[in-house]
Amino acid sequence: MDFTFSEDECLLRDAAREFFATEMTADRLRRIWEEGGGCDDRLWSALAELGLPGILVPEEQGGLGLDEAGAVRVVEEAGYVALPESPLHAAWLAPFLLPTLGEEGRARWLPRLLSGEARIAVGIPGDLAVEDADRAHLVLLSEGDALFALTAGSFRCEPRTSFDPGRRAFAVTPSIDPVCIGAEGARIAAELLDRAAVLAAAYELGLARRILDLAVEHARQRCQFGRPVGSFQAVKHLLADVAVRLQFARPVVYRAAWVVAREAPRRALAVSHARLAAGQAARLAARNGLQVFGAMGYTWECDLQLYLKRVWSLAGRCGDEALHRRRVRQALLVGDTVPGAGDTFAEN
Repeated sequence: MDFTFSEDECLLRDAAREFFATEMTADRLRRIWEEGGGCDDRLWSALAELGLPGILVPEEQGGLGLDEAGAVRVVEEAGYVALPESPLHAAWLAPFLLPTLGEEGRARWLPRLLSGEARIAVGIPGDLAVEDADRAHLVLLSEGDALFALTAGSFRCEPRTSFDPGRRAFAVTPSIDPVCIGAEGARIAAELLDRAAVLAAAYELGLARRILDLAVEHARQRCQFGRPVGSFQAVKHLLADVAVRLQFARPVVYRAAWVVAREAPRRALAVSHARLAAGQAARLAARNGLQVFGAMGYTWECDLQLYLKRVWSLAGRCGDEALHRRRVRQALLVGDTVPGAGDTFAEN
């Protein structure tokens, strides 16, 4: 198994990192929160101009032609700046979902998605809300034994509250009979969950790295008893624990992306292992980072709280920890299977 990234993949990661560092400052995140959260039109247009919605689209169809293994580090960089990721993640799921619309549907939506003209929202199996559904031109929902397509005007959105003001979550209800575009419910639900979970895991790696960087910088600058607090052994241990957990989680996520991209065996095991490892690293970073900052870490003026809230809001997305532990246990003891949608998400 080769985890070496190609030169093109590294160049794309560097371009994305530079763009995110310029566009997604902490002050910009605060403005997004104050304006209601989500990815605004200006940011979405800039992402489309950079070509990011088409990372997983073949070159002959106008995309960049990468797979999940090649795109995973771009997702990690998006997490590092807490980018409002939902429309971008939905775009990265589109190459898997849009073929179910048929050739005519794919030809209608794919070019508009790549150009930034249209947005797609995707309901992940087991999640109770759909991110950015109110701004979507097309909503794809996996429910029971079918996949449904809802175009703008054919569904209602009911807001769901979140303690992360940067997220826009909605319960989606069809206002007319939805169009069923697939009847392989178990397969579609399981594969959609796996692809979305890999994206979420890579995003959490970036968040954990950002929180660790902020905590390290604070430990260097904050002084108590005439010394930087980072010189105290207890603080060193808090930061070292996060660094070690993050270092062990990163190859697990890269492996899961490789397995999904190549449809390799034991996909459920690799994906759930990655989701658990990245989620635990991010939550440990949040807990220890907050302890290093002390009570000021909660305050509006402190940048740390921007990333803490994103970590906590991601904890139950794409399946909670209990679901992924069960999938790992099943894969190890029974072997990889594709359970029915009801069986897979009953505990969510």
